[in-house]
Amino acid sequence: MAGCTSATSQVHASPKPSPTVLAAPSAAPDPTPAPDPTHVFVIVLENRSYGQVVGSGYIAQLGQQYAIATNYRGVYHPSLPNYLAMTSGSTWGVADDGWHSLPAGGLGSQLTTAGIEWRAYMEGMTNGCYQNGNGYALKHNPFAYYGGTCPSEVVPFTKFATDMAGAVPRFVWITPDLCHDGHDCPNSTVNAWLSQTVPMILASDAWQDNGVLFITWDEGEDSANSVLTLVIHPDPLRHQSALAYNHYSLLATIEDVLGVQRLGAAAQATPMNDLMAAVAPVPLKNKT
Repeated sequence: MAGCTSATSQVHASPKPSPTVLAAPSAAPDPTPAPDPTHVFVIVLENRSYGQVVGSGYIAQLGQQYAIATNYRGVYHPSLPNYLAMTSGSTWGVADDGWHSLPAGGLGSQLTTAGIEWRAYMEGMTNGCYQNGNGYALKHNPFAYYGGTCPSEVVPFTKFATDMAGAVPRFVWITPDLCHDGHDCPNSTVNAWLSQTVPMILASDAWQDNGVLFITWDEGEDSANSVLTLVIHPDPLRHQSALAYNHYSLLATIEDVLGVQRLGAAAQATPMNDLMAAVAPVPLKNKT
């Protein structure tokens, strides 16, 4: 895939400090299997606290119709450690947004090993995974850090609409560009982008057939590091949960749904089962 290159041709806006690497996250021994084939979609946005977005435009509409976690926290600052937490169950001791060549692994590798199709769509990525520019930022692409190479499943967002009209991978990750994710632009811009992108997901058979879309923010701007997380699936039983969740909870939920073992801190995290519950269908009455 032309969009992904090896780490030998990296160009970064930030320097390459020596990484602080922890032991590779281990997996929980007894994952919860997914009862039915299920598609999982994830959109990660940037740098807003819960209170800054919960009542904002299209985001508020989604929150009213579907489900929200009202007591959800990022795990660190700045961006990169949160993205790593969401995809491996560890921050790996990273405390900046620079380049760190981490051991191979993470959610993408886990899904590939399990034979589960996945894709990560990076908006603005036009010249390989390791080339910043055009709104694309390497620090918002966690899959490029594990093993120091970029998986072929990481592709430009320009492929998204075509893929959604065809065979949709079971796991879909979306990183908007630096404007559409709210990093460099206001909530109104984020809402406009979501209002174009989310309906494509919700119109797909992949989502309508027991699928789920998670929309979260990497980190909050308040002292609590609070972020809004939306859990969007058909017929939610509960529309709000005040249980304490974080990015490890999100990873645990994703891995449980896809039927793979939980990585790192996700093994001890509380999954968002209350927000994943759906209203039971009304049984058809037998004709007499």
